[in-house]
Amino acid sequence: MKLLTDLAALAATRDGFGHGSVGFVATMGALHEGHLNLIRRSAADNQHTIVSVFVNGPQFNQTGDFDRYPRTLDADIGLAAEAGADCVFAPAHDDIYPDGYRYRVQETTASLGLEGRHRPGHFDGVLTVVLKLLLLVRPHRAYFGEKDYQQYLLIKGMVDALFLPVEIIPMATVRDADGLALSSRNALLPPDARRAAAEFPRLLAESGPADEVHRRLEMAGFEVDYVADVDGRRYGAVIIGGVRLIDNFPLAGDAA
Repeated sequence: MKLLTDLAALAATRDGFGHGSVGFVATMGALHEGHLNLIRRSAADNQHTIVSVFVNGPQFNQTGDFDRYPRTLDADIGLAAEAGADCVFAPAHDDIYPDGYRYRVQETTASLGLEGRHRPGHFDGVLTVVLKLLLLVRPHRAYFGEKDYQQYLLIKGMVDALFLPVEIIPMATVRDADGLALSSRNALLPPDARRAAAEFPRLLAESGPADEVHRRLEMAGFEVDYVADVDGRRYGAVIIGGVRLIDNFPLAGDAA
């Protein structure tokens, strides 16, 4: 396992892989079983796997949210190695944004609803950093979890639109025993809020109109940003215990 902290080290390592297939998993760290599932799949599919750990400031709407995002690099390195990664790329902010984020990627339609409506500029930050990381890592395949399904669709669309030579592979959401989608943010939930959070996926997955699910979530004590049905999938975002959670499920009849 190598820890790469600058662009030159990444380039040298990537060149050293030669013609062997390279898989890539982009993360912001605080790795959990959902991330490890992606890494294991990449290690199974490819001769080499690179994992990035980079807390991407431009995708955060609130400075406080960025500041308190979990940072556990030492633990992440060990977990990534156990899951089969060859190296962890953990660059500094200025390495990724030498331009000060003057140049960025914007999608003008699908990014404006759901998360984009409630977090203006969020997807600009996501797409920009993913594009930069794909150009730096030069993977054959990159793996993304379906918990952030809108994000996955936007990344897939960007890759197709810009003719990037990488296959984007989605993987099913990994959930805790009580159904809550695994997320690094879950570690920020107070114990009582963590117990209550299990109602979010249970209610979101229920059949019935989206506005009724919205109402039931509010009755259960959640602050609801949205519940919306889009293209055969139900999306939701809530806040509980001061932590924002998102999730999604295919609607009945659209599970394929």
